[in-house]
Amino acid sequence: MDANTIRQKFLDFQVKHGHKVIEPAPLVLEGDPTTLFTGSGMQPLLPYLLGKKHPLGTRLCDSQPSMRLQDIEDVGDPRHTTVFEMLGNWSLGDYFKEEQIRNFFEFLTKEVGLDAERIYVTCFIGNEKYGIPKDTEAAKIWQKVFQEAGIEAKIAEIGEAAKGDKRGIKPGERIFFYDDHENWWSRGGGCETTPIGDPCGPDSEVFYDFGEDKQDVEKFGLAHPASDGARFMEIGNQVFMQYRRNEDGSFSELEKKNVDFGAGLERITAASIDSFDVFKISLMKPIVDKLEKISGKSYDNNTDEMRVIADHIRGAYLLAAQGLAPSNKTQGYAMRRLLRRAILRALDLGISDNFLAEIVPIVADNYKELPDSILTHREVALDTLLKEEVAFRKTLNKGLKELRKLTKNSETLSGRDIFKLQDTYGFPMELSVEECYREGIKLSENYRDEFDAALKEQRERSQTASKGMFKGGLEDHGEQTIKYHTATHLLLAALQKLVSPDIVQKGSNTTAERLRFDFNLDHKMTDDEKKAVEDQVNEWIKADLPVVHDEYDKDYAKNKLKAHGQFWDKYPDKLKVYTIGDFDSPVSREVCGGPHVEHTGVIGHFTIKKEESSSAGVRRIKAVIE
Repeated sequence: MDANTIRQKFLDFQVKHGHKVIEPAPLVLEGDPTTLFTGSGMQPLLPYLLGKKHPLGTRLCDSQPSMRLQDIEDVGDPRHTTVFEMLGNWSLGDYFKEEQIRNFFEFLTKEVGLDAERIYVTCFIGNEKYGIPKDTEAAKIWQKVFQEAGIEAKIAEIGEAAKGDKRGIKPGERIFFYDDHENWWSRGGGCETTPIGDPCGPDSEVFYDFGEDKQDVEKFGLAHPASDGARFMEIGNQVFMQYRRNEDGSFSELEKKNVDFGAGLERITAASIDSFDVFKISLMKPIVDKLEKISGKSYDNNTDEMRVIADHIRGAYLLAAQGLAPSNKTQGYAMRRLLRRAILRALDLGISDNFLAEIVPIVADNYKELPDSILTHREVALDTLLKEEVAFRKTLNKGLKELRKLTKNSETLSGRDIFKLQDTYGFPMELSVEECYREGIKLSENYRDEFDAALKEQRERSQTASKGMFKGGLEDHGEQTIKYHTATHLLLAALQKLVSPDIVQKGSNTTAERLRFDFNLDHKMTDDEKKAVEDQVNEWIKADLPVVHDEYDKDYAKNKLKAHGQFWDKYPDKLKVYTIGDFDSPVSREVCGGPHVEHTGVIGHFTIKKEESSSAGVRRIKAVIE
């Protein structure tokens, strides 16, 4: 079954069950400073899940295009994408677990035609510390649903997902209890980090089984639904918002309980064609087929490259069709990054000429059924993307010219030469290496070590001494100083969003009277820039965003969470990361020892008092909160 058919079947099914179809939100939300892009179907509906009445009533549904760039480095495997479409339905104080579970099972098995024998589910095991019971209600409903379909559904209590990697699945098991890292929803993550005052609750995830042969046991351990292996793929998540976190940190039940349901259109479509590879569905395969034709290479032997290209061009098209243009700031910078990564991967396939004109119309045709209310600039999208492709190839050509200059009088290219090309001209290291193997030029024996050394030296030049780095430059830990410290994180995020994404912290000193923040910038900030940054910080403060933290392994914080940090080579193996705003699409995520306020609304009004030069290429802002 193709994706467009499944999307329409879902909406029709929900209407039949009393839901009203709402228009999807654009990927770039107007007036929402807390996120780059719409990252889930529930994001635009958060005010209604928090208690505001929706004009269309208590039963809603939609299909929401979404984008999560935190997954960008994972694209290349069979199931991760930066762009996806989320099928969603909501009950705002209306029906609860029984109707939701039964309806979703019916949709999957009757409307899509999935094999019920290959559906597995998870539930929340409870949290003794906070007095939150095991979600036996959801598990019993699932048992009845499976029993009515003639399927045995034994229950397995796993807890931590890692235990499942060793335990696996026993005969007849179909319902699995996991802890709050897997089956608890809140804006802050698990129970411990659920923001005060927020609604939250257990969730029940639904998985499709693609077969035992898909599990790499040596790499991922024994198969179970929450495993990282390829046997099981999550295709939907039912969040049961039945609790609220109290001021004292405890949890109490809500009078009006909500259902927030989301299912990946791409993943359900993949299950419908029995493919654990989402790049073989109708929204992707035509792009892959065209790439095979253009490159003369097969998908099976070049999966990483073709998956990245297909995913990234999809995302860039949807942004262009909503009127966004590539730039060096915020959403425009993310769009530019998607396109450039796609073009570089095309070079890896041997596609050296402009090729977007052959790919973009395929993407546009795939999404012709999305409403004009969000794709308001379809007619200019192709031209926008072609202009960026031409401009980036000029950048690449400049790098090639410099490479030829460097090698003109030498038979060997050093790692430092390669670093200069990347740092000055944006010419990627991989291309330098490839070109050397192509004009017969040799690479120095230790070119990679030389490159890393040059990179490290550049970072050290741009860093202040690391003394006190985990104190964040705080003179004390008083209430006012802590407010200033949190405001410093917001200031850095605003500078990166509005002035340059390349800005990093060069130094910081925070007292109870003011904050002082040093950062790299090659020009004096204009009055407009200062006003925009100041307004942005105050918008985030006024939004009363949650501030949460947790400890993570260094590699996970850097590579998965994409936390901002300046001293990765000096950080300990375990470090603390603070996240401000939505956890999936945060305003700020930094390595920091803290402390911080629990929500931004307590900070006060932020005012920039002075912006001046600190040293060559480094500016300094002094600001107060009132």
